[in-house]
Amino acid sequence: MKRIVAVSDTHLELGSQIPDRVVELAKGSDLVLHAGDFVSMEVYEAFVDLCPVEAVCGNFDHPDVRASLPERRVVEVEDVRIGLVHRASYSAEITGADLLAREMEVDALVFGHIHRPLVERGSSLLICPGSPVEPRLSAPSVAEIEVDGEEIRGRILPVGKPVCNYFRYAESLTEGSAKGRR
Repeated sequence: MKRIVAVSDTHLELGSQIPDRVVELAKGSDLVLHAGDFVSMEVYEAFVDLCPVEAVCGNFDHPDVRASLPERRVVEVEDVRIGLVHRASYSAEITGADLLAREMEVDALVFGHIHRPLVERGSSLLICPGSPVEPRLSAPSVAEIEVDGEEIRGRILPVGKPVCNYFRYAESLTEGSAKGRR
């Protein structure tokens, strides 16, 4: 059996570190699938230093990342074909993701872009790991995928507490005001 960690939308700027829980999960896996939006080559290389990584570029990636990684990829793990893309469709519906999985002729499709975790079975297993640093309406997360022969299972793993970006924004305003009063 192979254990895979799927990650997407890390959106880490230069000098930022991969969250500790994500590092821990990645090091304990056989493979990391990253569905894009590393942002920089340094972040991509930090993942590669942890464990084997298969990745695609995202819409927010630096041109160096986009030049180094494909937009789509198919990874074979045991007897399962896993598709990897950043944006699976141009709507919030998963119908587009299901159609893309059929087009790519894969047993599972791992995708990002929506920053919300999802594991659903259509004609294929559809997995969006969410985002470990910029989730939308959810806790920071990754996905754990288990492949055993022809069987594939996925589940979402929270890697932090839910944080509303409004509170981060409001906090930054307060910090700015406090600096101005000094």
